[in-house]
Amino acid sequence: MTKMLEQKHLALLEEAERRAVAPTHNIRACFELLALTGAIDRDCAVRLARHRLSEGKFVLLFLLHDKPDGLSPHELAEHAGVTRATITGLLDGLERDGFIVRRSGLDDRRKIAVSLTRLGRETARDLFTEHADWVASLFQGFTDDDRKTLNALLQRIWQNLEANARKAGPEKDART
Repeated sequence: MTKMLEQKHLALLEEAERRAVAPTHNIRACFELLALTGAIDRDCAVRLARHRLSEGKFVLLFLLHDKPDGLSPHELAEHAGVTRATITGLLDGLERDGFIVRRSGLDDRRKIAVSLTRLGRETARDLFTEHADWVASLFQGFTDDDRKTLNALLQRIWQNLEANARKAGPEKDART
């Protein structure tokens, strides 16, 4: 299988080679990693779309799966790492498709509890197994040493990224 770089990355790589500004083998490796993560994201999106889910909705199903009393939208936003506005849109879609219900709290009718419907519980259960099998299949044939080596290499990239961020100083607003 060929590693498919996006056209924009091919153009940048060609220009970097022409200018000889940096080791292009490192640039190519970065672009290959980006292409791989993009392909995994796209495949994941296709798999989830078959169930009328996005990654965000998928995460919420699992946050709610073992919570028969449900969680509040605020708790879901916090656990999922998204804003309250984002949670509202995700919950609207899940409710529309029959995966969740929103109920007023017994003690305080202003509070909302979100819980899974039967369809939501069944989908979460089945999809967890399907998704776990798919993710595991991506590393089929890897030995324990292969996984340790990959993890160590990825950690080095993270360390380099963090070091570069520290060198760059405080982030500037990209719009200015």
